[in-house]
Amino acid sequence: MAMGTLITAAVVLAGLNTLLLLPLVGVWVRNYSTFGTGLVGGLVLFAVAMLAENAMAIYFFFSMASFYSGDPGVQQVVLILRGLQFVAIAALSYTTLR
Repeated sequence: MAMGTLITAAVVLAGLNTLLLLPLVGVWVRNYSTFGTGLVGGLVLFAVAMLAENAMAIYFFFSMASFYSGDPGVQQVVLILRGLQFVAIAALSYTTLR
């Protein structure tokens, strides 16, 4: 079954979120090994959890496409949540990597 436009956009955003999180994990792991503070450790755990969540979302988009494609309301909510997550991760990436 082909995915609709909204759910395809949500998959793309989940992929972008994953790509943005990869360098963050690298920077924060390096900072944690240097400084060893709880705050940086928390950032590492946050990024790893978000990576796992986005990777699982991509997997479920493809393995359970019929679940997501059945209701346009669900597609809109998933897209909005992925978009908000992208904005948050992009802002965090900008401040971390500059």
